Amino acid sequence: MNTADLGLPVDVPSTALFTDHYELTMLQAALKAGTADRRSVFEVFTRRLPEGRRYGVVAGTGRVLDAVENFRFDADVIGFLRERRVVDEATLEWLASYRFSGDIWGYPEGEVYFPGSPILRVEGSFAECVLLETVILSILNHDSAIAAAASRMASAAGDRPLIEMGARRTHELAAVAASRAAYVGGFTTTSDLAAGFRYDIPTVGTSAHAFTLLHDNERDAFQAQVDSLGPGTTLLVDTYDVTAAVRTAVEVAGPELGAVRIDSGDLLLVAHRVRDQLDELGATKTKIVVTSDLDEYAIASLAAAPVDAYGVGTQLVTGSGHPTCSMVYKLVARAHSADPKAPLEPVAKKSLGAKSSVGGRKWSARRPDEHGTAEAEVIGTGAVPAELADHQLLVELIKGGEVLAREPLDTVRDRHAAARARLPLSATQLSKGEAVIPTEYV
Repeated sequence: MNTADLGLPVDVPSTALFTDHYELTMLQAALKAGTADRRSVFEVFTRRLPEGRRYGVVAGTGRVLDAVENFRFDADVIGFLRERRVVDEATLEWLASYRFSGDIWGYPEGEVYFPGSPILRVEGSFAECVLLETVILSILNHDSAIAAAASRMASAAGDRPLIEMGARRTHELAAVAASRAAYVGGFTTTSDLAAGFRYDIPTVGTSAHAFTLLHDNERDAFQAQVDSLGPGTTLLVDTYDVTAAVRTAVEVAGPELGAVRIDSGDLLLVAHRVRDQLDELGATKTKIVVTSDLDEYAIASLAAAPVDAYGVGTQLVTGSGHPTCSMVYKLVARAHSADPKAPLEPVAKKSLGAKSSVGGRKWSARRPDEHGTAEAEVIGTGAVPAELADHQLLVELIKGGEVLAREPLDTVRDRHAAARARLPLSATQLSKGEAVIPTEYV
């Protein structure tokens, strides 16, 4: 989302050096060869989904738009490149006035994708497009991996809310992006204040074990928290003895106690015991929040437990075992000359292994069955079949260098929930399997 629309004073810094050295040396060589201005089409896609995943989630598109808009080589950056002799003076002069002036089409953020899906299509001169490879991939690979894990966890949780609390388990800046991606995937709140500040995600938090250990006894700790935050707060009850802590919590806060949090032990067993105890004490509306290294499998195993919310950290911000989506950025078409009217020619890498790709500027559509459920991801390079015209997936994100498609994060989050709901039911299965729908090329 555009944080400026929220009145948040957050500036995205220059992203010009979020790139690889060889992208600049390719630029220099292309400028000298006279091929830099050839009209080109690059596409972002993945050849396969991570093992066991049935669908992917497009996340980070809003951050990509910010990154492209702020891809500027200012004086300090040019000075660094000159000092390191990364490229020659002619190339530095070209970079100093760099502004992306092309077009970008892509799957709308929150949409799902499958192997071969042209998630992003970047069009312009070779020179201006090639520089964006690394920054685009770094954002999409990270955010989409987190969003996919979050989506699986949200499916497993059903209607129970999920709290993102992984900031301490990853890089401090990655934590903010991870929180944003988790919100796209279905999480409802975050513990990370930077994410709340940048993206207006609701933030929550009460206390850790350290607060209980600070006080002479558990009662004093609970009383201090309730005096400060009110009886609707969440009290952490597993520092010493859970049964004693629950009893003390209700005695201190009364039956209006908002929630108790359990962070260790056999969560299934403890949750049942705590629910029974709370009900016996008259705290029938007090909720139970569980944390403790949860992933989608642990959440699914607690489906029958009297749990009201889950807090997830490490497994979420590391993609639950798949911290990247293996997306690539490939040149799929280019003009034979710098003439703006020169037709595009498909190009593709040929490989004996699994790294071959399909050339040509692509469109994509998701074909539904008679019930409106997705049955195939259809990708082509020619005319779009009439029956698929209303089911195309790519939307225009940037036109002539101008961003067109910034949108509120809640809109993205709702789009993902709707896209996931249109997939076959087997998409939410946690057992290993292939993509839930096939990819067809026409």
